[in-house]
Amino acid sequence: MEWATNPEIWISLFTLTLLEVVLGIDNIIFISILSSKLPIDQQNKARKVGLGLALITRVMLLFGIAFVARLEEPFWKATLLGKEWALSWRDVVLIVGGLFLLAKSTYEIHEKLEGDDGEKSAKVIPSFVAIVTQILLLDIVFSLDSVITAVGMTKRVPVMIAAVIIAMAVMLMFVNQISNFVDRHPTIKMLALSFLILIGSMLVAEGFHQHIPKGYIYFAMAFAVGVEMLNMRIRARRTEPVSLHQPYR
Repeated sequence: MEWATNPEIWISLFTLTLLEVVLGIDNIIFISILSSKLPIDQQNKARKVGLGLALITRVMLLFGIAFVARLEEPFWKATLLGKEWALSWRDVVLIVGGLFLLAKSTYEIHEKLEGDDGEKSAKVIPSFVAIVTQILLLDIVFSLDSVITAVGMTKRVPVMIAAVIIAMAVMLMFVNQISNFVDRHPTIKMLALSFLILIGSMLVAEGFHQHIPKGYIYFAMAFAVGVEMLNMRIRARRTEPVSLHQPYR
């Protein structure tokens, strides 16, 4: 029971849990947008399955920390334009995952802008398995980033696993509220898709060893959300019904 009286463990657990929640926001956004394509009675199940798969992936990677460490070892090195280049399997996962996220987000934005017309109005609704498969593919990319962050924060595997489980429990509590909010507000959905393009670009850059401080990314996202919240309030005030008994000004 030494861990119960060790403040270092509690501080690292709280800090890592907070980081895991922040890092999981992009995962929730992606799951929310994909699950919205399913029939209403399957959406909640898809969200829970998606987060459940994310939890399983993260825990498995944490138990295989040695495997994750090997993923960071370069398997290819070369000198191009006078500069040393190295490529690891982690880089490959980040680049492929980032490109997939860029392609998927761009397609979703195009679909929202073009709308349904002509023959496209009878488009086929994707199956539950197809949506969950896409969620799983991105879970692997997001989980790798999350686990590497956890390893950098603490060397205690039980603390990492506890932080991941607590963070996932928090996300499970709010995933439906976030998803419903995104579905009700088309501009928020467009903003979320733009965030995914930003995150996809960051993953590709990380894969090519171009480090971008995540603080800048999350600050930009928070600022954009704040501006959109103000816009939503302005739009709501403009659409408020005017009372017939309201005095003329």
